[in-house]
Amino acid sequence: MADVLSQSQIDELLKSMQGGGGGGAASSAPAPVEQKVAVQEEKKQPETPEIKYSKYDFYSPRKFTKDKMKILTTVFENYARIITSQVNGVFRVMTDITVMEVQERRYYEFVNSLNENDVITLVDSTIENYTRKLAPLMMYVTPGLVITLVDRMLGGGEDVVKVKEGYRYSDVETALYRRILSQLIHALKDGFASYINVNFEAYRIEENPTMMQDVGLDETVAIIHFNVDVTGLAVERIRICMPGTLLEAMFQVMDSHRHLAKGYAYEDNRDTILENIRQSKLPITGQLGTVSLDLDDIYHLKVGDVIDMNKPRNREVKLYVGRQAWFTGKMGIYKKNVAIRINQRLYAEDELEDPENPEGSGQDGKVTSGEEMAL
Repeated sequence: MADVLSQSQIDELLKSMQGGGGGGAASSAPAPVEQKVAVQEEKKQPETPEIKYSKYDFYSPRKFTKDKMKILTTVFENYARIITSQVNGVFRVMTDITVMEVQERRYYEFVNSLNENDVITLVDSTIENYTRKLAPLMMYVTPGLVITLVDRMLGGGEDVVKVKEGYRYSDVETALYRRILSQLIHALKDGFASYINVNFEAYRIEENPTMMQDVGLDETVAIIHFNVDVTGLAVERIRICMPGTLLEAMFQVMDSHRHLAKGYAYEDNRDTILENIRQSKLPITGQLGTVSLDLDDIYHLKVGDVIDMNKPRNREVKLYVGRQAWFTGKMGIYKKNVAIRINQRLYAEDELEDPENPEGSGQDGKVTSGEEMAL
């Protein structure tokens, strides 16, 4: 019973609690009101949405505008509808072909996505009123889709034929593959018909994608991915790679047609630009040689010191145009001026040759071997 409080102790405890609790209650009474006001103010403040930014790769800048890519997407969506009806009618197989995405990438990304045994069809393009040679369009169809269509051509049932990765076509399958691709390639003309008159024709089948050198690895290309749903049982793919030079030619013709529709023709000012560039002045520097010196030696250099270039006096010097070495020659005197007689061109002749004037290497500001240039 020692732990039981007496009545007097209980009364003192209650008094102390009332005295401390009353003051604390009085001081803390406004707190709930302040909290309510703060909550109301927070509710009144508008919520600023988070701004999301898309990453931009400065090493691979975009070459084509969004409007151009939208045109390309529209073209191939139309093409997907056309080949869907053709495949369903000709090969008696229910398919649904849709455009997954249209991407602007580098050519090496397209090549790296292929296997060593994948078969690529190279397609030649001919644009009306455009005479320049164009890079080929490339088309890849997954072997599963090809073999399924081949099976239907040979009287097979409604089953979907599944093949392993890296499948190699037999001679008969290769011949039928050409017929299948001819149907898909012929429909490309109809897909572009709303914008441009262009003909497509397969001219080569490449069985090793790594050997294709028709397009530079760093060239900008447009890659179109198609999703092919075969009778709801399998999903196959079609990929088309269009080089940037081909797209530029197509868009140029499209723009000219649009300008003609507005009443004025598209002006090709390529020759004017080239003529203006030819009038540009570039610094030409004859480099006697280079030598490495310690910082201490450089610090103590003074007038009259001789720097040994470690080269014979009669050795050829390099002639730089801008920062690029273009020629080699010998130092000498020409009309009382220091001059360099050009002996050799460092760039190949065909790299510097004017396509419109292949024999005029000594004209239009070009320097030929044996000519002298005063400094």
